[in-house]
Amino acid sequence: MDLKEIYPPREKWTHKGKNGYLLVIAGSKKYTGSPIFNALAALRAGADLVCCLGPERATNIAAQFLPDIITFPLVGDYLRKKHLPFILKQIPKFDSLILGCGLGRSLETFQVVLEIIKKANLPMVIEADGIRALSQEKEKISSILKEKKIVLTPHSKEFEILTGEKLTTEIGERKEKVKKWAKKLNCLILLKGHLDVISDGQEVFLNETGSPFMTKGGFGDILTGILGAILARKVNLFEAAKAASFINGQAGQLAAEKYGEGLLASDSFEIISQVIKNYAK
Repeated sequence: MDLKEIYPPREKWTHKGKNGYLLVIAGSKKYTGSPIFNALAALRAGADLVCCLGPERATNIAAQFLPDIITFPLVGDYLRKKHLPFILKQIPKFDSLILGCGLGRSLETFQVVLEIIKKANLPMVIEADGIRALSQEKEKISSILKEKKIVLTPHSKEFEILTGEKLTTEIGERKEKVKKWAKKLNCLILLKGHLDVISDGQEVFLNETGSPFMTKGGFGDILTGILGAILARKVNLFEAAKAASFINGQAGQLAAEKYGEGLLASDSFEIISQVIKNYAK
């Protein structure tokens, strides 16, 4: 894949923030790794600044893990309605938004996520628990997402929860259903799997990079982080999703060649930037 248009040579007088300012709303008391995976992948994918906003345990761990990550800790173990005014005040300061990774599945959290989706106007990646929150409003999803720049990144089970349709491993069927539901829901869908299927309801793209060893927790969060970073560069949804899927799969594939069964999602962090460098020449 040619990444030169997404990653052109940098101008000498470029400055902090010009290459993307990303907000990550992720994590909970239980799932503390998600914001780290999101943020570090985004930074390795070229974002200038990444801020993680979420429950205090997750964001405090992110801040200790890497000083490059800016954090907004929210008091409590999960996202609550009382946090909403502060969150909505921060969103306009950013170029793109990641929402849903590791937030948990409490009803109150789902309600907060839905309000963020309705009121935010940034290019947005909705992942994991964010998709489950949307599924609470099945009859209204199309109207909620209409005229927004939204990428949903479900795996097969989340796709079923969202649409009510089960998927097999037959590629033709997966392409057909992803295209149908992307059009129906007014969004772009990146269906994760052995082959990622991407559609905006009109075009369909199949990404073939990746490895069967990429079943470890965290790879979906890394994909989301890369995608959030590219969207922050004002790249259109379809091209951004294609590039992110390719970069994530290629980095994981190269890491898997070294580690095999012992592969960790974090093993691909260092390789992300190398993949970009190789394919943006």
